[in-house]
Amino acid sequence: MGKVALVTGGTRGIGKAVSLALKAEGYTVAATYAGNDEKAAAFTDETGIATYKWDVSDYEACAAGIAKVEEDLGPIEVLVNNAGITRDAPFHKMKPEQWREVIDTNLSGVFNMTHPVWPGMRERKFGRIIMISSINGQKGQFAQANYAAAKAGDIGFTKALAQEGARAGITVNVVAPGYINTDMMATIPEKVMDSIVGAIPVGRLGEAEEIARAVVFLASEDAGFITGSTLTANGGQYMA
Repeated sequence: MGKVALVTGGTRGIGKAVSLALKAEGYTVAATYAGNDEKAAAFTDETGIATYKWDVSDYEACAAGIAKVEEDLGPIEVLVNNAGITRDAPFHKMKPEQWREVIDTNLSGVFNMTHPVWPGMRERKFGRIIMISSINGQKGQFAQANYAAAKAGDIGFTKALAQEGARAGITVNVVAPGYINTDMMATIPEKVMDSIVGAIPVGRLGEAEEIARAVVFLASEDAGFITGSTLTANGGQYMA
């Protein structure tokens, strides 16, 4: 078996593309999911990738889930923190639970997943940790104070942790996608979609596979001198 890679939210959208791309590169991949058992089973049947169910906002669930993955597959050497949710609302209408749910999943979830794998990576003197942030964590977005704060926090977390991991052979990086052609985007009204695409200099949405290729590179030996970096993949919509 190849190196073990764990992808949170790894059965749908960008996460699915990342799981498949890592598998194609020879990794033994585990994908987490939080909700639909039937769809997760179908994903495993389709791809041969093992799935594990837990809520990344729950630290104890993450620790137990990670221990199970390592028992089944071996030490986790690549962690892709992709799982995320949105609870959009203008700030004056945002409820405290909308704030907490997004922060707990999109920011605290990154801590909850990374903390249990960190000691093993330090002991083995190797690790690759990759956060999937967002263009909206870089530039902000109307009605997404919670989401933008969490995704910006992921970038700050990465920069700090990269400094701690460097001498232990652990790299920590971010991929910050722009607007990507996923099922979620398919629900947006055509007029709104036209305005989104019109603001992207390359004139189209990104594809999940393009984000996946960026993750595969950052997970590779070739990226060993890159850490604490944010790779923006947004078609030129925002240049950091």
